[in-house]
Amino acid sequence: MARKSTRNAAGGGTIRKRADGRWEARYTTGRDCGSGKQIQRSVYGTTQREVRQKLAAAVAALDKGVYQAPNKITVSQWMSEWLTTFCSGKVKPLTLQSYAGIIKNHITPAIGAVELQAVKGTHIQRLYNSMTKAGRSGKTVKNVAAVLHKAFSVALKQGIIAVNPCDAAELPKVERHEITPLTDEEIPLFLQAIDGSPMRNAYALCLFAGLREGECLGLSWKQVDFQRGRITVSQQLQKEKTKGGKYYIAPSTKSGKPRTIEPPPIAFEYLRAERVRQLENQLRAGPVWDNPDDLVFTDDAGKHYAIVTFYKNFKKIAASIGRPDARPHDLRHTAATVAIASGADVKSVQDLLGHATASFTLNVYAHTSEQMMKDTAARMQSYYDGLAKG
Repeated sequence: MARKSTRNAAGGGTIRKRADGRWEARYTTGRDCGSGKQIQRSVYGTTQREVRQKLAAAVAALDKGVYQAPNKITVSQWMSEWLTTFCSGKVKPLTLQSYAGIIKNHITPAIGAVELQAVKGTHIQRLYNSMTKAGRSGKTVKNVAAVLHKAFSVALKQGIIAVNPCDAAELPKVERHEITPLTDEEIPLFLQAIDGSPMRNAYALCLFAGLREGECLGLSWKQVDFQRGRITVSQQLQKEKTKGGKYYIAPSTKSGKPRTIEPPPIAFEYLRAERVRQLENQLRAGPVWDNPDDLVFTDDAGKHYAIVTFYKNFKKIAASIGRPDARPHDLRHTAATVAIASGADVKSVQDLLGHATASFTLNVYAHTSEQMMKDTAARMQSYYDGLAKG
């Protein structure tokens, strides 16, 4: 049996060689509040020098008040705990599903087996780098980083870790994709192409009111004020991000705040047409009619449209006017660029779209309208001409 060797370590604590050949350093972290007994902790290593270094680090942390009791919980285990305890019931269902997907697809495979307290900035940086190398977009990496930072911040507050390792990693630059709204020539072609489509009025409303797909398909009649010419956007149609996921009405918008908009009168012409169409369908359907949420846009039996169907039908229509690259969201971009080109101020466009800040609106749309730039140049020229004449 190997002889035990015990000695005082620099900075406090004791070091001994165990019977199994490993070295152990023991130190006191304080007293138990209940029993009053000293709380003993140990660190281990293959050499005396290694253990002495670990002991010195522990004692220094105690002196500075940043000591963390050893915890073997892994990143994977903590992410599961974070989702269940700190997110479930506190964030939107769709957000929770998004977090779970990010953890399953990106975080767990890369660093899930690493102990939470052992994670350094280099672990996080390698994750970002590998995602970028694999062709993931900067936005995807940013989403992963957001989840990691939230989860580690909670671990920090809970006293499990001393620092947030995400703060020591750098995110790749997010390149903003150029938006592609319909041009002035394409807008009338699009309005002609949607004639005959059962979703004609929904596409038109996205174009004239700048609604997102989910906002449009989740719009109810009680949110439409024909008399005042206003629409209150306070909910959206969503689908669970799971296989065979169900549709549901989320009682909020993407920003989490309802907004009231006043689109041009032509938008209400399409809404009135949809009202007539829906009433006719309801009469034909009789007892089969089922529209419990009083949605504006439904099929012949009162059921909401599937988002994938809305998308696929749009793509066929867009291709027919020579814009196979266009997406339903580009109708929203079109509404914004038309508003700006028509002379609307940025704050008004922000309110129309429901953006969090006017600066975001300006960054996205300030240079998208060729006509707007021409008008600005013409006004500046007129100003300088007036100075010259004066």
